Amino acid sequence: MSWQEDLEKAQAACLSSITAAKSYDELEKIEVEYLGRKGRITGTLRTISSFPPEERQEIGKQGNAAKNRIERKIETRKKELKGKETEVKLKADIIDFSLPGKKPLFGNKHIITKIIEEITEIFIGLGYQVAEGPEVETDYYNFTALNMPPHHPARSLWDTLYVKSEGEVDSKDKLLLRTHTSPVQIRVMKKMKPPIYIIIPGKVFRHEVTDATHLPMFFQIEGLVVDRDITFGDLKGTLEVLAREIYGKEKDVRFRPSFFPFTEPSAEVDVSCFCDGKGCNICKGSGWIEILGAGMVDPNVLVEVGYNPEKVSGFAFGMGIERIAMLKYGVNDIRLFFENDVRFLNQFYEI
Repeated sequence: MSWQEDLEKAQAACLSSITAAKSYDELEKIEVEYLGRKGRITGTLRTISSFPPEERQEIGKQGNAAKNRIERKIETRKKELKGKETEVKLKADIIDFSLPGKKPLFGNKHIITKIIEEITEIFIGLGYQVAEGPEVETDYYNFTALNMPPHHPARSLWDTLYVKSEGEVDSKDKLLLRTHTSPVQIRVMKKMKPPIYIIIPGKVFRHEVTDATHLPMFFQIEGLVVDRDITFGDLKGTLEVLAREIYGKEKDVRFRPSFFPFTEPSAEVDVSCFCDGKGCNICKGSGWIEILGAGMVDPNVLVEVGYNPEKVSGFAFGMGIERIAMLKYGVNDIRLFFENDVRFLNQFYEI
């Protein structure tokens, strides 16, 4: 068989296969079979050097013409197949414009994130700055610098999760998951001179048994003010603004004496319950709900960071974000915030 006959036969077979192809995949296989690196048409063109010189030009001319003809036929067939696929799809996907539309689902911030941002905005409006610190802390920053030296009984108030670290020499070098964001207060005071007005949001960790009101990980926001002539009256006024901005301007606020190792005097802060004092399960019949702890910074803490308690004073406060959210929106189980049940989280889309 001459090269002309072989080329014409290959071309005819290829064009026939293209016409019969039912899909893009079939066309690709045909293209590879005839025009690929080892294809039939390509093979003919590669053998030009084996023919007499006077025939080579004609072989190249006819071979390239066949190649171009096949490529055009493949492109034409692709358009035909695409048109048919589109037609079938349109018939299958007939749109009924009389049907009501589907409301798209949008992502939303988690309710805990919303509460943190809400409280942060309140304090930024009061001139505070946001500070952050490590979640894995040393014993020194978490306890000792906060007026709780080793073996101090006040440490029993915190169920601590220690992190094993090799080469420990001193108890102050022990690593732990911070039990509150108070270590950041120490870090900031060691780096800055008064005046200091900061809030500290972040995760904290306790060795707690999980139940409706306790988790081993939760969120806190603490605040710290250190300046000249800061009094308990400044603390009281600040927290009254916070409570009424979060829960409503009609809420009453009260302060009860309490104890914290790093503040003196110290207080628990309550707001009037949503039952208007009638008594309910949330307030346990008392008419009041505890929202946070606070107090004047203990002079020992000021001395520890290099401040002179004769010249400056300050106050600090701390609150659990989940507790704030539970009280504000009537959630009765803290675990709901972290179970990622969309049915629960969707309730807060419009908040």
